[in-house]
Amino acid sequence: MLRVASLFSQLLSLFPRTEFQAAVKQHQAERGAKGFSSWNQFVAMLFCQLAQAHSLREICGGLACCVGKLRHLGIDAAPKKSTLAYANEHRPWQLYQTVFGQLLGKCQTVARGTKKFRFRNKLYSLDSTTIDLCLSLFHWAKFIKAKGAIKLHLLLDHEGYLPTYALITGGRVNDVRVAQGLEFPPDSVLVVDRGYLDYALYARWTEQGVWFVTRERRNADYRVLERRDVSAKGGVICDEIVELASPHGRARCRYPLRRIEYQDPRTNKFLVFLTNHMNFAASTIARIYKDRWQIELFFKALKQNLKIKTFVGTGPNAVRTQIWTALIAMLLLKYLQLRSRLGWSLSNLVALLRWNLFTYRDLWTWMENPFETPPLEPVPEQLRLELRCFGQHLATGIANPGRTCPNAVYSPDFEHPVASGPIILDSSESVPFFR
Repeated sequence: MLRVASLFSQLLSLFPRTEFQAAVKQHQAERGAKGFSSWNQFVAMLFCQLAQAHSLREICGGLACCVGKLRHLGIDAAPKKSTLAYANEHRPWQLYQTVFGQLLGKCQTVARGTKKFRFRNKLYSLDSTTIDLCLSLFHWAKFIKAKGAIKLHLLLDHEGYLPTYALITGGRVNDVRVAQGLEFPPDSVLVVDRGYLDYALYARWTEQGVWFVTRERRNADYRVLERRDVSAKGGVICDEIVELASPHGRARCRYPLRRIEYQDPRTNKFLVFLTNHMNFAASTIARIYKDRWQIELFFKALKQNLKIKTFVGTGPNAVRTQIWTALIAMLLLKYLQLRSRLGWSLSNLVALLRWNLFTYRDLWTWMENPFETPPLEPVPEQLRLELRCFGQHLATGIANPGRTCPNAVYSPDFEHPVASGPIILDSSESVPFFR
């Protein structure tokens, strides 16, 4: 007897239907819908990510072949290709942005206390990645003359390395314009690369109490105000307090900044950092920027393990829907990693989960030991109830225990006689009838 549902069904149980329906109602996602619900669309697109389906045919066919296992997912039947394509093109993608936020709250609860650094400040990384598109199919995503592309801007929380903010824009949108529209909590530390060089933005973050760590531009013009002592160990070469000396920089940022020269002991690479935090050790600033590489690893894992480079729809709404479901799937995998004690790598988790989506195992037991064969439960055996003379008094008309059956042998261990031959009914006796 099966005591659990499939792994895919248990993963979907992390999305409460009440919260999902509240999001559907908020965005009016099912306005004018007939039969095909938003939950059906969500299940199909999440199956596309976890099973790595390459087309609408693989999504619908993969679900259709799981006959008898779809009801546990909350759907009655697999969708048709045209129905799913129409829903991806017309259902609002903002619904999945809201579902992403709902799941993010659960992940942040589990990830609390997994910080790498000892300081209490929240640490974020901000970066973007370009997703190439074919301009002849995605004509709305113009990037250069013969190439289409869109950009995924992401804010990564280093406590659990969870994506806390995402924005999908055209490929031509500058990263600085996106950063100018974001607000960060005071006393947080933001790590960016040189693509976000904007002295006015640095001044605004300083006024808001947001600390930043970035790389200095190669031809920066500055004036040294103070030189600090540095340790001979650790790779720090120089630690200075500077101010911008160029008219362009001076007009946009009048606050003093901290300049740190660092040489990596392993690669001998020479780096120059710029920050507005004056109290952290210079080696800590270097380690903070080094940890920024986690957002690059996040983009790499997203593109290698989920369906974000090829799309099952060509419209802008379908593309955004697929990207947001990919981010939801990534959050789901991060949640499983944080809950598991096995120390899964993301690639192994995606591969094994893809092969066992419809396996009937307890999810958390499978997460701890995926290669263990589940114990077989014994088949319940139906015991026989030995009533050898049950009903004989009905067949012979013996309602009175004092009367005897002529063709019966009395057993010493049984109260009633056991028929040993054909029972002959007397026509003068009436047989009682029971309903």
